[in-house]
Amino acid sequence: MITELSSSSKTVAISPDLRTVIIGERINPTARKKLGEALLAGDMELVRKEALSQVQAGAHVLDVNVGYPGVDEPEMVKEAVKAVMETVDVPICLDSANPDVMEAALSVYKGKILLSSVTGEPEKLDAILPLVKRYGTAVVALCMDESGIPNDPQERLEIARRIVAKAESLGIPREDVIVDCACMTVATDSRAAKVTLESIRLVRQELGVNMTLGASNVSHGLPERKTINAAYLPMVLAAGVNCPIIDPTIPEIAKAILSSDLLLGRDEYAMNYIKAYRARLAAAGTGA
Repeated sequence: MITELSSSSKTVAISPDLRTVIIGERINPTARKKLGEALLAGDMELVRKEALSQVQAGAHVLDVNVGYPGVDEPEMVKEAVKAVMETVDVPICLDSANPDVMEAALSVYKGKILLSSVTGEPEKLDAILPLVKRYGTAVVALCMDESGIPNDPQERLEIARRIVAKAESLGIPREDVIVDCACMTVATDSRAAKVTLESIRLVRQELGVNMTLGASNVSHGLPERKTINAAYLPMVLAAGVNCPIIDPTIPEIAKAILSSDLLLGRDEYAMNYIKAYRARLAAAGTGA
């Protein structure tokens, strides 16, 4: 099961047998007023800065979200996508559920993009999956429908199964559907993280697809979020997620991914782990 995403010059392969692909989450104005105001002003400098810093920190794909009050999303997403393409050479994950925004981004993007996301709602499937087919993109299948996000892992699996079946009926290959089992905060439901983990295991076992997750949502509303996120991420990866949406500039997160890949047999002879370790030493000005 290999999903390929591409920019104009680079292809990224996502597979359970390969190292974890990091989707950098920082180009998103949600709870980031400075970025939102920059988008309102049409200033792409912060978008470029975030793109570069995340790639330098190890991101393989960049999430791009321009949803902010007052922003003309279809027009702004074109500018943001072009700014990212001019700054770095990694593929993009477009973070919007609006078909008009998706199509606007697709009109300027060079490569194979990941659209995020489609849900199990019939009108969403009918609006978004034809775009996926027409442009030959990949798409994130979010395990929610018109009733919301189920608390039962089996119900999340059923939504994922329904989306995959609809996609395949349109000629979209299964490898181009990446499932997101939906991460909820444990601040309001102590079982939320466990339910998501159980859902991930079920989807991996039953559908075999590649999987993503906005893993940092698990700690929303709690203190010392980095500690919780760094503890949860290895569990998520062991359960079956192989392209999480995270902040790669947080050292604890980057180390958690490197260590998890090593322990899960995705880093032969610990080469990636050692390379990253030496890079940190060099950056700190110390010897190995």
